[in-house]
Amino acid sequence: MSGYERPRWPDGKDFAFTVFDDTDLATVENTRPVYDLLGQLGFRTTKSVWALKGAYPPVIGGMTADDPAYRAWTLDLQAAGFEIGSHGATYHSSPRDLVIRSADRFREIYGHDPVTFANHAGCAESIYWGVDRVSGPARLAYNVMTRFSRRDLFRGHREGDPLFWGDICRERVRYVRNFTYTNINTLAACPFMPYHDPDRPYVNAWFASSEGANVHAYNDCISEVNQDRLETEGGACIMYTHFASGFSSEGRLDERFSALMNRLARKNGWFVPVGTLLDFLAKERGLRTIGSRQRTLLEWRWLLSKARIGHS
Repeated sequence: MSGYERPRWPDGKDFAFTVFDDTDLATVENTRPVYDLLGQLGFRTTKSVWALKGAYPPVIGGMTADDPAYRAWTLDLQAAGFEIGSHGATYHSSPRDLVIRSADRFREIYGHDPVTFANHAGCAESIYWGVDRVSGPARLAYNVMTRFSRRDLFRGHREGDPLFWGDICRERVRYVRNFTYTNINTLAACPFMPYHDPDRPYVNAWFASSEGANVHAYNDCISEVNQDRLETEGGACIMYTHFASGFSSEGRLDERFSALMNRLARKNGWFVPVGTLLDFLAKERGLRTIGSRQRTLLEWRWLLSKARIGHS
């Protein structure tokens, strides 16, 4: 855990736990049971949205805030203390003007710009994504691992490109998610977060997450032994997941997920949204600016995790 410092959590809490839920495939029907459980247990996490319905078929779709029922439900979540983050303009690639329209619509609906944001894998305007997530020798390793299939795909940070929106990101988004690790203690895997990377200037601050893309990966990451280790280390976990990916079926929650979340809720954890957690870390420790040494550590640690799980 090179560089890891155990924080002093508010209110005498022993550790922190939250979730950033990518909205892929999400509907009210397939995700409401998850959020009902989280709310009942005292968790307050982050649910991302697409503000606009797309004009073209998605590779990976789901409901958007253009749907009245979905919009009303996400506003209810916000009123209950959950954070609404952004997963981009919509579920397909969006030129700059659509990104701006979506950002304006997000602010109109939720009352503010998104504090937290995560790129959507199917969107070419994703910022510093694909091979541009990494530097130096790590770029070659990434290209080999992905069979050179993710070069020059993502262009949101390229000035002059029709998909460029880096200046909008810097102006209107506080935190952007990047690396995902297999360690439940996200803060141990990425001890500098939230951090600024001067080589990627259009993002104000980055944060990492712990692997839980679907219900099986999520349950593996928050297993009993991992929960106890997170507690012992006094760490912070930001789970990356898609709550629409197997967590509930026909209104019934996955039993293992429900049992693990009930167990976690009984611990003395600080269960706040992603933005609240990152704001606390930034206030207590300052927003850190990483250099080449720290960047190399994070990149290679991520590539090793990626090799184990086969995706990001």
